[in-house]
Amino acid sequence: MAKKVALAYSGGLDTTVIIPWLKETGGYEIIAVCVNVGQEADWDAIKERALATGASECHVADVTDEFVNNFIFPMLKSGAVYEDKYLLGTAAARPLIAKTLVEYARMRGAQAVSHGATGKGNDQIRFELGIMALAPELEIIAPWRTWNIKSREEEIAYLEARGIPVPMKKDDSYSRDDNIWHISHEGLELEDPGTEPHYETMLKITVPPEKAPDTACYVEIKFENGIPVALNGKTMKGLDIIRELNKTGGACGIGICDLIENRVVGMKSRGVYETPGGSILYYAHGELERLTLDRQTYEFKQQVAQKLAALIYGGFWWSPLREALSAFVDSTQKAVNGDVKLKLYKGNIYSAGLASPNSLYNANIASFTTGEFYNHSDASGFIKLYGLSTLVRSLSNSR
Repeated sequence: MAKKVALAYSGGLDTTVIIPWLKETGGYEIIAVCVNVGQEADWDAIKERALATGASECHVADVTDEFVNNFIFPMLKSGAVYEDKYLLGTAAARPLIAKTLVEYARMRGAQAVSHGATGKGNDQIRFELGIMALAPELEIIAPWRTWNIKSREEEIAYLEARGIPVPMKKDDSYSRDDNIWHISHEGLELEDPGTEPHYETMLKITVPPEKAPDTACYVEIKFENGIPVALNGKTMKGLDIIRELNKTGGACGIGICDLIENRVVGMKSRGVYETPGGSILYYAHGELERLTLDRQTYEFKQQVAQKLAALIYGGFWWSPLREALSAFVDSTQKAVNGDVKLKLYKGNIYSAGLASPNSLYNANIASFTTGEFYNHSDASGFIKLYGLSTLVRSLSNSR
């Protein structure tokens, strides 16, 4: 009896090649698992393609709500941003894809799992750390690390030689990943850091800022415990808020990121990311935290955000440290409640007002007008004590 392999199947070039390759090299029975995390896709066509190329089964698992509520929103609350720019769209989806793949492997009695991540990328690490954490008994097959194919051009030739339709246009062969949170683009002109990205032909959900309307657009987002719960006065579930902000932000040229990043494997790579809704939510959430968190908590949470970004990027979602840091984040978010109004204009986001029942801003103290809670003369003693080490050092140096 042939060994069963559950393949994380996207219907893209890599996984389209992997199905016939697995059959030819190992005689495996392939169970294709399509994980819907909110990407735009014709799932019927993808399922038909998987079966036509040799899969014995193809399952489509819609886990978009789980992705938003259990992965994106915990990340949003943390403020995690990798290398000051990347909102972790691909990295946050991989642990859930690994979890879903494991679930289907067990349901269908598979002895192994497979993925289409390359031997140079981060995703191989994210997938496999997730599988190791959740199902260490499963064998992992990573074709890009064992086959003789060396490029996307060779993948295309492999399919053409077998009469299998190529699932992409040859003149639009960016390596892309998309979900409800973002779209990433790699390859082609992006492999030369000196070349400007061809935004006119590359971008899928965001217009170049110069093509955005000449009038500003306003949005208002309501947060409860750090989670967005309403948009422009209308209560909505998280998935719908992100979708609506993707449309609004995309039309205003929001959320385009051209990034040269440090991959986990040690090399630098370049990608362009479109994250319009995510950029708006991160900005709004950050503004509300500045209003509601005390200084010590806010400063320490920034350190936690940086560590969480490294953990998520590096594939350690299913780790005790990530869980512990997320528990700290959840504690801080009890105060992050209120409404944030933003102005969107040609790729830029501006604060247009915010309010919170947990606001720590007190006009009686902060105003230039002296109020009952603050006496200017109190600052004299504070400054002497605050700067005492400076004074002592200066006196010592002057001897």
